[in-house]
Amino acid sequence: MNVAKWREMTLSQMVGIYRRRPPEAHKGTMGHALLVAGQSGMAGCAVLAAESCMRSGAGKLTVLTPEENRIVIQLSLPEAIVDTTFSAQPKAFQSIGIGPGIGTGEKAGDMLERYLKSGCPMVLDADALTLIAKYGFSTASGHIFTPHAREMKRLAEGLHLQEGTLEEQARFLAAESQSHIILKGHPSLICCPDGNVYYCPRGNAGMATAGSGDVLTGILTGLWAQGYTAQETALLGTWLHATAGDFAAEQLGQEYMLASDITHHLPMAFAELFKMKQKIEKQA
Repeated sequence: MNVAKWREMTLSQMVGIYRRRPPEAHKGTMGHALLVAGQSGMAGCAVLAAESCMRSGAGKLTVLTPEENRIVIQLSLPEAIVDTTFSAQPKAFQSIGIGPGIGTGEKAGDMLERYLKSGCPMVLDADALTLIAKYGFSTASGHIFTPHAREMKRLAEGLHLQEGTLEEQARFLAAESQSHIILKGHPSLICCPDGNVYYCPRGNAGMATAGSGDVLTGILTGLWAQGYTAQETALLGTWLHATAGDFAAEQLGQEYMLASDITHHLPMAFAELFKMKQKIEKQA
């Protein structure tokens, strides 16, 4: 692995980004996030993304999903609002995550195009990436894309990006769209609009399981709702996701892990940042 040209993400850097919740915080000040996830029969995608979103600190969450998914989501996460009318206006939310399990048909494509035309920055994942590759939608700027290698290859082909390695194409897309591209893998790379590329030294093979990407989408959407910048969200979200995965692997073993175990170990990932920040503040 040639990491000489990449910038390594560090614990001290993440501590610098991480913000402790202010004592006077209430749900209205911690951001209202919107997740568009889960076609009929894919409620699990929505549940995974929704729980990790709220566990990452979002004050409120609305999940847009078909009526068939309502009971599953409300039983799994009663704290979330479920909207099956798809009438929510994008500009009413501080962050939007879209893609997990929404399908790749014409109806899903029309819905994604409507959200892209709103001009709101979004976390784009899974089926949303496939739809963008398929239809070549104009994506404006300021988004966070979260492709794994196969999705990045499809994006490169669908958007006719210049030839090169997947990393080179991710960097090109980041610059062209003025967005952040999280190229998921080990290590995961964060390609920034200014040309910088960061890599996350954490994470493990136990995270190579269905739904892990949905959890990342939820974490990113939850952080962005709280007022972090796009770059802070991309870096901190990737770090928390990988760190929670490492804690899960340590406790459970890589073979045993499920995507939900990453969410369940987020408290340990946040606690590491909290304790380190507290230590630095006491020394100041």
